[in-house]
Amino acid sequence: MATRPALSTRTLLVCAAIGVATGILGGIAGWVTPVVIPTLPMIYGLVLGVHVLPGIIAQEVLRLPLVALMTHVIAALISSAFNPAWAMRFIGTALLFGAIQEGVAALTRYRAWGAWRFFISAVIIGAIVAVVVWFVVDMAALDLWVRIVYLIVAVLGPVAWTAVGLAIGNSLRKAGVAAR
Repeated sequence: MATRPALSTRTLLVCAAIGVATGILGGIAGWVTPVVIPTLPMIYGLVLGVHVLPGIIAQEVLRLPLVALMTHVIAALISSAFNPAWAMRFIGTALLFGAIQEGVAALTRYRAWGAWRFFISAVIIGAIVAVVVWFVVDMAALDLWVRIVYLIVAVLGPVAWTAVGLAIGNSLRKAGVAAR
């Protein structure tokens, strides 16, 4: 009796399609980053938050192990085509965000797919982004109001993009993209 592979061809193709679409958005985010950081650093969390989409959409549609990580890597490779100099940043972000999303799913043994689970990973990602970018951009040198807005947006950016990703993933699932 043949066993069904964990990552079927259908699963791989769905991950690839999601990765390409979200990789294009990641590439656009990469283009605007050098403009946003020096001019509007307080909204950078919203720009960087777009990188949560590959894993959120893939997990919402497929509800399988490893799809977030795999889709993130594909998206990073596509984003790298837009800005090759940032390839390692895209890949590092993909591995970090994908690992967090997979880790939260693994804690529930890939059985809990409620929105709450996705938002937990978004808040974790937002907190990490807030701390890392704080030091990279030297937020301490900026006005207090900029720092406050930055911290709020850094955490809520990935949360907002997670809501978008869940809506897209739910629509794809209803359209029959998920395996039956």
